[in-house]
Amino acid sequence: MPNHPVDIPTALRQVSFFSELTAEEIDRVARFTRERHLEKGEILFQRGDPVHGFYYVASGQMKLAVSSAQGNEKVVEIISPMHTFGEAVMFLNRPYPVFAEALTSTHLLHIGQAVVSELIDQDPGFARKLLVGMAIRLHGMIQDVETYSLRSSMQRVIGYLLQQVDSESGVACNIALPTSKQVIASRLNLTPETLSRIFHDLSEAGLITVHGKHISLLDPARLARHQG
Repeated sequence: MPNHPVDIPTALRQVSFFSELTAEEIDRVARFTRERHLEKGEILFQRGDPVHGFYYVASGQMKLAVSSAQGNEKVVEIISPMHTFGEAVMFLNRPYPVFAEALTSTHLLHIGQAVVSELIDQDPGFARKLLVGMAIRLHGMIQDVETYSLRSSMQRVIGYLLQQVDSESGVACNIALPTSKQVIASRLNLTPETLSRIFHDLSEAGLITVHGKHISLLDPARLARHQG
């Protein structure tokens, strides 16, 4: 996590729908961009706050979640570095439907709505890229709903673990969970107790070993077959 300021024009080029903008256009976007640094646990915005643009995660990790009056929390999405959030709601002229919290020390860029609207009006190619990005996110959320509705708790956990593997070689490997088990459980629509029980069952079956956030997948191919 860098403590020095981000090179905003360079960072903006990492945003997929800004990648083909001219240097002049990037400079214009940069004038409407502000840096924001959050410490772990700091709230970026609350549900119901007004929207004035969208965010890009330069480093760190953000959690988008909703909470009930009873204090129960459901993690909607975990945003990793080089990803954006807030684009879709920006165009609805409605407040945020979720709250956003930093899971680690996090550096963000906030891109103002006005400059995005200008680019949409001027460049149909930019508008198409923006729509593609939002469509991909919507598709991912539909897949999430399918997973929660049609897959068992065990299948959800195994699927999540296999997603963390860099390759499909099938050989034993080690992974580090990107966030706390409590957040992962909420993301998978499980209770922390259920997640711990499944980790225990997979360990007993000789498929994984668990040491805090570090998990060894002893036989990824057999683990995949264990999903049924």
